Amino acid sequence: MTESGDRRPIAARDLGIMQRLAGALVRRGASADGISLAGMGAGLLAGLCLAGTAWWPQAAIPLWLLGALFIQLRLLANLLDGMVAIGRGIASPAGELFNEVPDRVSDTAVLAGLGIAAGDLALGLGAALAAMATAYLRAVGKAAGAPSDFRGPMAKQHRMALVTALAIACAVLPSAWTAALPGMALWVILLLSLVTGWRRLQGAWTQLAQRNDPE
Repeated sequence: MTESGDRRPIAARDLGIMQRLAGALVRRGASADGISLAGMGAGLLAGLCLAGTAWWPQAAIPLWLLGALFIQLRLLANLLDGMVAIGRGIASPAGELFNEVPDRVSDTAVLAGLGIAAGDLALGLGAALAAMATAYLRAVGKAAGAPSDFRGPMAKQHRMALVTALAIACAVLPSAWTAALPGMALWVILLLSLVTGWRRLQGAWTQLAQRNDPE
């Protein structure tokens, strides 16, 4: 996991239940990298469930709900891996590989799966590419010396919140009302991810330019 000074700000870390859960995992000697990989597994399952709504429409309702559940389990793992790493005193820059690579796999799986559900895999892959660009620009800015920039409007937690809400809506509302929603959500993710990428690039440029300005 990454060092504690370079973490995505998540209010849920301060919740008592999360502190207790992370403490229990620390006492059991849980592997932070293993939790990251488990989160990736949840992301892959989420994508499969979302795609399955198109492949097996007769099972669409439970698949939408399972997709929403696995997305939240993915986010839970993303939250706990860093807390466990810090709690065990094993946080390190090398752990960033387990922080970033599973996230990119999970994002791609979820958005590609949603693309299949929408009947437009290309749109799902386009949204995944735009989402990946936001992380890439954050990483490039950090490598150049700027602080990590986790701003939105379509950061990871925003993407997954939107897809979770969509999946629940598709499960509980009549299909005639929700048929167009997966495609609409993907367009929102794609366009706002481009905005997010631009804001992060602009932010990194501003930070680095200020450092290099001799005044």
